[in-house]
Amino acid sequence: MTELWRLSATELARRIRTREVSAREAATDALARLDAVNPRINAVVAHDPAQVYEQADRVDAAIARGEDPGPLAGVPVTTKINVDQAGFATTNGTVLQKDLIAPANSPAVDNLVRAGAVLLGRTNSPTFALRWFTSNQVHGATRNPRNASLTPGGSSGGAAAAVTAGIGQIALGTDIGGSVRYPAYACGVHGLRPSLGRIPAFNASSPERPIGAQLMSGAGPMARSIDDVSLAFTALAQPDMRDPWWVPAPFKGPDAPLRATICLRPGGMTIAKEVEDALLDAGRRLADAGWTVEQIDDTPSMRDAAEVQERLWLGDGYPALVDAVLRDGDPGARAVVEGVRAKVAAMPEDVVSKSLVRRTTLARQWRLFFAGHPVLLLPVSGELPFADGLDLQGPEGFQRVWEAQLTLRALPAVGLPGLVVSTGMVNDVPVGVQIVAGHYREDLCLLAGKAIEARGAPPSPIDPAA
Repeated sequence: MTELWRLSATELARRIRTREVSAREAATDALARLDAVNPRINAVVAHDPAQVYEQADRVDAAIARGEDPGPLAGVPVTTKINVDQAGFATTNGTVLQKDLIAPANSPAVDNLVRAGAVLLGRTNSPTFALRWFTSNQVHGATRNPRNASLTPGGSSGGAAAAVTAGIGQIALGTDIGGSVRYPAYACGVHGLRPSLGRIPAFNASSPERPIGAQLMSGAGPMARSIDDVSLAFTALAQPDMRDPWWVPAPFKGPDAPLRATICLRPGGMTIAKEVEDALLDAGRRLADAGWTVEQIDDTPSMRDAAEVQERLWLGDGYPALVDAVLRDGDPGARAVVEGVRAKVAAMPEDVVSKSLVRRTTLARQWRLFFAGHPVLLLPVSGELPFADGLDLQGPEGFQRVWEAQLTLRALPAVGLPGLVVSTGMVNDVPVGVQIVAGHYREDLCLLAGKAIEARGAPPSPIDPAA
């Protein structure tokens, strides 16, 4: 019998829906895979097998009654430790929240359940979800399944590592500065950060978020195929009135020409040759698929957008963040607050209001840009995935990481969707590209991503590297 954990979410849901296999069998297989490989990568940090089986049995019972179990019928899915799942701690990777038990599911988790998914386990993140590396003092460090010397990314590093190693077909992450996109890149899978308001969010366990986080943070799926990313996205984006930012936008927008634009060095950023090669290769793949592809020298100001992101993120509540980081004691989180201290000190008192005004101007510029450039290909990062812990190697290491992540930091400021597509390996290091489109045009990102993926992607799932 096929190892069910190897199947795509799309194929597994089809088999469960047609009763070729049961959701319980899929759950048994997923739990066995978790037990076999998770000790080597520490991607999943909490799970309850009894609850997993209970969920699977509900799916099987619905099918037996002739009911539609949902598009994710019986598919094992992981959720991140900063997203509420009822009965589990929303630890956010900090000892300060290790006993913060969620009273209810977040809207995104409820949408997964309504779609028929089986919640398999909770995935690791850095403390306060602050880093592009994944370790904390509650759950320890997560390892990259493809190469243990590399970061698995962050902050959704556990999510990406899990799906890469075959622990669940889909992983739910969150992204305010690359936290879905970068782990997908680092682990060699695909990840989508949707537009502002696409996937409803709310944590009943926690206070209301500052306005910057409300405007910039978004949940999104990671998976091993673009079809599975698309399947998860449509399930996650269903309405939930707990999120006043949720937008009832159609999943397919107006027809657009198959035209893609490549910008190799937005904002004048420095990129490695391997990153440039991956972008040019993605352009050739699109051209082979019938797309018109052009190159441009720059985009609307990536530097200004990155500054707005920094100011909306850090300009409201930085002293409280510093206090919480010091009380937690995690060295990675301390490196972040120290690394940005000078930026915060230079901010004016009315930084949030000024940044909100500047954000409007930038969003307008980007909308006008996408009117003539339907799909944009950008570097995910200026470098190949970093050696694990690079941001802890003094101020130089931190600034090297910060600069390389320019596009990851900038795009959330204006609420744009971004899809990372893994395209190959440079020796044993993953590489990929970032696809961006206009607001609520995830369909264009996914269309281009599928054409690029069809011409080659790293094999997955994989057994973790030694």
